[in-house]
Amino acid sequence: MKLIKPIELFQKLKASPGHLLGLDVGTKYVGFSVSDDDNKIALPKSVLVRKKSNIDLMAKDFQLLVAKYSLVGFVVGHPFSIEGQANVEAVQVRLFIENLRRTGKLDGIDYTYWNENYSSQCVEALLESVNLHPVTYKTILDKFAAVGILQGYLDDMNRKLKSKDASEE
Repeated sequence: MKLIKPIELFQKLKASPGHLLGLDVGTKYVGFSVSDDDNKIALPKSVLVRKKSNIDLMAKDFQLLVAKYSLVGFVVGHPFSIEGQANVEAVQVRLFIENLRRTGKLDGIDYTYWNENYSSQCVEALLESVNLHPVTYKTILDKFAAVGILQGYLDDMNRKLKSKDASEE
């Protein structure tokens, strides 16, 4: 796994057809979403249970997802701090990605970090009036937070591509 800039990942995606995987890394679950065929819409998929002892199993699951969805790379939600200070959640996300990288099972996959601030709060606001079992609530929250992360990335990158194309005319 190799960290690259957000625009580099999008350029790679445009150069070779495929999809992106959006990740919302939590302490208990990792929610994920996948981009559609046009890489304009993030689609909710599922969650994986996260434990320190199952990183190899998770890496294998991600290998299957890479093959199944023709993934070009991962867009990993990262809680950026306005003050520039690292917070506990940011450290946890980076440790998770580093542990995945160390397995060697995802070599050749690029990833980038994307600001996930308020992604969970937006989903919580949408789910506020829905009466769900706590486990169901949490898995839906993580899955749709991953949608918010990937959708924000796709919107921003497509907007930049469109404005670049318009300026070249």
